[in-house]
Amino acid sequence: MKRRLSWSVSAILLTLGAPFLLARSSKPFPAPAVDIPASKATGPQTAVFAGGCFWGVEAVFEHLKGVKNAVSGFSGGSGATAHYETVSTGRTGHAESVKVTYEPSEITYGQLLTVFFSVAHNPTELNRQGPDTGTQYRGVIFYVNAEQQKIAKDYIAQLGAAHAFAAPIVTQVVPLKAFYPAEDYHQDYARLHPDALYIAINDAPKVAALQRALPKLYRAQPVIWHDEHPTTIMVDLH
Repeated sequence: MKRRLSWSVSAILLTLGAPFLLARSSKPFPAPAVDIPASKATGPQTAVFAGGCFWGVEAVFEHLKGVKNAVSGFSGGSGATAHYETVSTGRTGHAESVKVTYEPSEITYGQLLTVFFSVAHNPTELNRQGPDTGTQYRGVIFYVNAEQQKIAKDYIAQLGAAHAFAAPIVTQVVPLKAFYPAEDYHQDYARLHPDALYIAINDAPKVAALQRALPKLYRAQPVIWHDEHPTTIMVDLH
């Protein structure tokens, strides 16, 4: 019964689209006016995004051409508190995040931002996403260098000027100090649990929206998580 209900809800939502898309205006979604050209590609790059539960954000990025790896984890707090049960208290400073490793000759940072804003999260929700509430579910772009910072801030300004959303964008743009991978059971969660009701309601529609809205970037076969434990990404921006 649960299995049948899960697939029934999934089918309905795949048809209607993700509920968070209601926050968007009816205008065509703009691409970033400022980006890092593919000609400047110097090997795999890292980008870190937070936009609610990391299961859905990870699932979206895993379906992008040019993405080599997507890892669920935590950013914004200390290593001592980078554990799911602790982060879930909302008192650690962490946000559930996804570290994306991508090949810039195949997909640009600006294209990653387009996906992040158009289908991966609702940038008008403060300290929540859909049914999940708390600072650990806030929307954040954790930039790893000044170039990413500029592109992200310029794009948010561009989206605001274009009235791409019905409410102001509250997604933060802050420096990445560290990324801590989450527990193994969180990795590839949406792919491994497609019948879960949470995935059917909240995450599968995001992947379906990606396929519809950005078909040239979409790939049907998601990249599989590569075990990076106990790797922690530390960034020195000074």
